[in-house]
Amino acid sequence: MATFSEGDRSKSKVATVLRVTSGNFLEMFDFFLFGFYASYIAKAFFPVANEYASLMLTFVTFGAGFLMRPLGAVILGAYVDRIGRRKGLIVTLTIMATGTILIAFVPGYATIGLFAPFIVLVGRLLQGFSAGVELGGVSVYLAEMSTPGNKGFYVSWQSGSQQVAVMFAAIIGYALNHALVPAEMTDWGWRIPFFIGCAIVPFLFYIRRSLEETEEFLQRKVRPSTQQIFASLVQNWRIVGLGMLLVAMTTISFYTITVYT
Repeated sequence: MATFSEGDRSKSKVATVLRVTSGNFLEMFDFFLFGFYASYIAKAFFPVANEYASLMLTFVTFGAGFLMRPLGAVILGAYVDRIGRRKGLIVTLTIMATGTILIAFVPGYATIGLFAPFIVLVGRLLQGFSAGVELGGVSVYLAEMSTPGNKGFYVSWQSGSQQVAVMFAAIIGYALNHALVPAEMTDWGWRIPFFIGCAIVPFLFYIRRSLEETEEFLQRKVRPSTQQIFASLVQNWRIVGLGMLLVAMTTISFYTITVYT
């Protein structure tokens, strides 16, 4: 009987890991798409005479999402510490989905003029704000639900889901480039991956709502406020600064390989 109970519990852990990381997969999938299809987005929303300038405007918009990530990490991170991991992950998914829907459905510059790039920028800022806490929120959830001595293994699935998202986006891009002619890709084909991301959202909302709050969070008696979070950042600015430099090094390398090359 004890053996059956342990096996049952193990299956439950696996299912929970998949539910948590599936949302992380979608968020990272949506976040990467903008970089993968930058040349098409440039033509649709930043049609200047110089193609290089148009592409650079697109990459500036892509980079704006990264500027929002620290804000998302601090503001939403403190919010997640107050309301709980489960509710926090649902909030981040909502924000990311909103940003993706804006980018996927907004008409091009030729239709609504300057409103088009502005709406795309808003969508990208929302994506960055959400991504800032999604990575940390998923990692914390996985760490808190892990079995003793296996935190590193459980948390590694957060990074693993990101790599799956990159491969999935690349496979879709490969298929589209072979199925559509360049004119079709430029006109409407680049939107298909964003539509796919939007179509998955309702399913991911369903599975994230089925998550249970972690026992470790429920047992906490002290939950830091946003003011306390900022005070802690200032007090430990050296450690925070070194950590940011390490993350910047890996992030720059990662996006240089996956997006800019």
